[in-house]
Amino acid sequence: MSMRVAVIGDCPVFRHGVSQLISTAADLQLVVSVSSLQGADGNLRGVDVVLMDLRQPPQRLAATVAELRKRGHAVIVASSATEIDAMEIIRAGAGGCLDRQAEGEELLTAIRVVGSGRSYVSAPIDALLKRTPHFTGREQEILRLLANGATDQEIAAELRISKHTVHSHLDRIGEKTGTRRRPDLTRLAVEQGLTEEA
Repeated sequence: MSMRVAVIGDCPVFRHGVSQLISTAADLQLVVSVSSLQGADGNLRGVDVVLMDLRQPPQRLAATVAELRKRGHAVIVASSATEIDAMEIIRAGAGGCLDRQAEGEELLTAIRVVGSGRSYVSAPIDALLKRTPHFTGREQEILRLLANGATDQEIAAELRISKHTVHSHLDRIGEKTGTRRRPDLTRLAVEQGLTEEA
Protein backbone atom coordinates (compact mmCIF):
# COMPACT_ATOMS: atom_id res chain seq x y z
CA MET A 1 0.00 0.00 0.00
CA SER A 2 1.35 3.44 -0.96
CA MET A 3 2.33 5.98 1.65
CA ARG A 4 0.15 9.05 1.11
CA VAL A 5 2.02 12.36 1.09
CA ALA A 6 0.97 16.03 1.16
CA VAL A 7 3.33 18.84 0.22
CA ILE A 8 2.76 22.27 1.75
CA GLY A 9 5.21 24.94 0.65
CA ASP A 10 5.04 28.63 -0.12
CA CYS A 11 7.67 28.33 -2.89
CA PRO A 12 6.08 27.13 -6.18
CA VAL A 13 9.41 25.77 -7.48
CA PHE A 14 9.88 23.69 -4.31
CA ARG A 15 6.33 22.31 -4.51
CA HIS A 16 6.66 21.44 -8.20
CA GLY A 17 10.06 19.79 -7.80
CA VAL A 18 9.06 17.72 -4.77
CA SER A 19 5.75 16.73 -6.35
CA GLN A 20 7.58 15.52 -9.46
CA LEU A 21 10.05 13.59 -7.31
CA ILE A 22 7.32 11.89 -5.27
CA SER A 23 5.53 10.86 -8.47
CA THR A 24 8.64 8.86 -9.48
CA ALA A 25 8.45 6.69 -6.33
CA ALA A 26 6.21 3.63 -6.71
CA ASP A 27 5.63 3.36 -2.94
CA LEU A 28 4.57 7.01 -2.47
CA GLN A 29 1.38 8.74 -3.55
CA LEU A 30 1.08 12.52 -3.76
CA VAL A 31 -2.34 13.51 -2.42
CA VAL A 32 -2.10 17.30 -2.51
CA SER A 33 0.46 20.04 -3.16
CA VAL A 34 -0.55 23.48 -1.86
CA SER A 35 0.93 26.76 -0.66
CA SER A 36 -0.63 26.82 2.83
CA LEU A 37 -2.23 24.64 5.49
CA GLN A 38 -5.54 26.41 4.84
CA GLY A 39 -5.25 25.48 1.16
CA ALA A 40 -4.83 21.84 2.13
CA ASP A 41 -7.87 21.72 4.44
CA GLY A 42 -10.28 19.04 3.35
CA ASN A 43 -7.57 17.29 1.30
CA LEU A 44 -5.49 15.89 4.16
CA ARG A 45 -7.80 13.02 5.11
CA GLY A 46 -5.83 9.79 5.00
CA VAL A 47 -2.48 11.56 4.49
CA ASP A 48 0.39 9.77 6.22
CA VAL A 49 3.17 12.36 5.87
CA VAL A 50 3.05 16.12 5.44
CA LEU A 51 6.24 17.63 3.99
CA MET A 52 6.27 21.31 4.88
CA ASP A 53 8.43 24.17 3.63
CA LEU A 54 6.88 27.37 4.96
CA ARG A 55 8.77 30.56 5.70
CA GLN A 56 7.15 31.40 9.02
CA PRO A 57 8.45 32.68 12.36
CA PRO A 58 9.63 29.71 14.51
CA GLN A 59 6.68 29.89 16.94
CA ARG A 60 4.12 29.95 14.14
CA LEU A 61 5.89 27.11 12.35
CA ALA A 62 5.91 25.08 15.58
CA ALA A 63 2.17 25.77 16.01
CA THR A 64 1.52 24.54 12.46
CA VAL A 65 3.52 21.37 13.18
CA ALA A 66 1.59 20.82 16.42
CA GLU A 67 -1.74 21.28 14.59
CA LEU A 68 -0.80 18.71 11.94
CA ARG A 69 0.37 16.25 14.60
CA LYS A 70 -2.94 16.71 16.44
CA ARG A 71 -4.69 15.70 13.23
CA GLY A 72 -2.64 12.50 13.16
CA HIS A 73 -0.13 13.30 10.41
CA ALA A 74 3.60 12.66 10.55
CA VAL A 75 5.42 15.91 9.71
CA ILE A 76 8.71 16.75 8.03
CA VAL A 77 9.89 20.36 8.01
CA ALA A 78 12.22 21.37 5.19
CA SER A 79 14.36 24.42 5.80
CA SER A 80 17.95 25.57 6.03
CA ALA A 81 19.79 24.84 9.26
CA THR A 82 20.30 28.53 10.00
CA GLU A 83 16.64 29.47 9.54
CA ILE A 84 14.84 27.23 11.96
CA ASP A 85 14.89 26.45 15.63
CA ALA A 86 15.19 22.71 15.10
CA MET A 87 14.64 21.90 18.79
CA GLU A 88 11.39 23.87 18.84
CA ILE A 89 10.17 22.12 15.69
CA ILE A 90 10.98 18.68 17.11
CA ARG A 91 9.37 19.51 20.47
CA ALA A 92 6.25 20.57 18.55
CA GLY A 93 6.08 17.03 17.16
CA ALA A 94 7.91 17.05 13.82
CA GLY A 95 9.17 13.60 12.92
CA GLY A 96 11.80 15.04 10.62
CA CYS A 97 13.86 18.12 9.80
CA LEU A 98 15.19 18.12 6.27
CA ASP A 99 17.79 20.51 4.89
CA ARG A 100 16.41 22.39 1.89
CA GLN A 101 19.62 21.51 0.01
CA ALA A 102 19.00 17.76 0.45
CA GLU A 103 19.26 15.56 -2.65
CA GLY A 104 16.11 13.91 -4.00
CA GLU A 105 17.03 10.45 -2.73
CA GLU A 106 17.47 11.81 0.81
CA LEU A 107 14.09 13.54 0.63
CA LEU A 108 12.37 10.28 -0.39
CA THR A 109 14.22 8.42 2.37
CA ALA A 110 13.09 11.00 4.94
CA ILE A 111 9.45 10.60 3.85
CA ARG A 112 9.66 6.80 4.14
CA VAL A 113 11.43 6.90 7.52
CA VAL A 114 9.08 9.46 9.11
CA GLY A 115 6.04 7.78 7.56
CA SER A 116 7.03 4.52 9.24
CA GLY A 117 7.02 6.20 12.65
CA ARG A 118 10.72 6.88 13.04
CA SER A 119 12.53 10.22 12.99
CA TYR A 120 14.86 11.71 10.40
CA VAL A 121 17.15 14.74 10.66
CA SER A 122 19.42 15.94 7.83
CA ALA A 123 23.14 16.03 8.61
CA PRO A 124 23.53 19.87 8.69
CA ILE A 125 20.56 20.24 11.04
CA ASP A 126 21.68 17.25 13.11
CA ALA A 127 25.06 18.95 13.59
CA LEU A 128 23.22 22.09 14.70
CA LEU A 129 21.22 20.10 17.26
CA LYS A 130 24.33 18.43 18.66
CA ARG A 131 26.32 21.63 18.99
CA THR A 132 26.05 22.34 22.69
CA PRO A 133 28.27 25.25 23.66
CA HIS A 134 30.51 24.96 26.71
CA PHE A 135 30.05 27.88 29.07
CA THR A 136 32.47 28.96 31.79
CA GLY A 137 31.18 29.20 35.35
CA ARG A 138 30.86 32.98 35.03
CA GLU A 139 28.97 32.67 31.73
CA GLN A 140 26.60 30.20 33.37
CA GLU A 141 25.97 32.65 36.22
CA ILE A 142 25.22 35.42 33.72
CA LEU A 143 22.88 33.18 31.72
CA ARG A 144 21.07 32.15 34.91
CA LEU A 145 20.55 35.76 36.00
CA LEU A 146 19.53 36.80 32.48
CA ALA A 147 17.00 33.95 32.31
CA ASN A 148 15.57 35.08 35.66
CA GLY A 149 14.92 38.51 34.14
CA ALA A 150 17.88 40.50 35.48
CA THR A 151 19.04 43.55 33.51
CA ASP A 152 22.70 44.01 32.58
CA GLN A 153 23.04 46.49 35.48
CA GLU A 154 21.47 44.03 37.93
CA ILE A 155 23.74 41.23 36.69
CA ALA A 156 26.77 43.49 37.23
CA ALA A 157 25.63 44.38 40.77
CA GLU A 158 24.84 40.75 41.69
CA LEU A 159 28.20 39.45 40.46
CA ARG A 160 30.17 42.51 41.63
CA ILE A 161 31.59 43.17 38.17
CA SER A 162 31.30 46.16 35.85
CA LYS A 163 28.54 46.47 33.27
CA HIS A 164 31.31 46.50 30.65
CA THR A 165 32.49 43.08 31.88
CA VAL A 166 28.90 41.78 31.66
CA HIS A 167 28.80 42.95 28.02
CA SER A 168 32.12 41.21 27.32
CA HIS A 169 30.73 37.95 28.72
CA LEU A 170 27.53 38.39 26.70
CA ASP A 171 29.65 38.95 23.57
CA ARG A 172 31.47 35.65 24.20
CA ILE A 173 28.17 33.86 24.86
CA GLY A 174 26.88 35.36 21.60
CA GLU A 175 29.90 34.01 19.71
CA LYS A 176 29.31 30.53 21.15
CA THR A 177 25.57 30.46 20.51
CA GLY A 178 25.20 32.65 17.43
CA THR A 179 22.74 34.97 19.17
CA ARG A 180 22.60 37.81 21.70
CA ARG A 181 18.79 37.92 21.76
CA ARG A 182 17.55 37.62 25.35
CA PRO A 183 14.63 35.27 24.50
CA ASP A 184 17.03 32.87 22.73
CA LEU A 185 19.54 32.97 25.60
CA THR A 186 16.76 32.51 28.16
CA ARG A 187 15.50 29.42 26.30
CA LEU A 188 19.07 28.08 26.15
CA ALA A 189 19.52 28.65 29.90
CA VAL A 190 16.27 26.77 30.60
CA GLU A 191 17.31 23.89 28.32
CA GLN A 192 20.68 23.63 30.09
CA GLY A 193 19.12 23.76 33.57
CA LEU A 194 20.72 27.07 34.48
CA THR A 195 17.60 28.84 35.72
CA GLU A 196 17.83 27.76 39.35
CA GLU A 197 20.61 28.56 41.73
CA ALA A 198 22.64 25.62 42.87
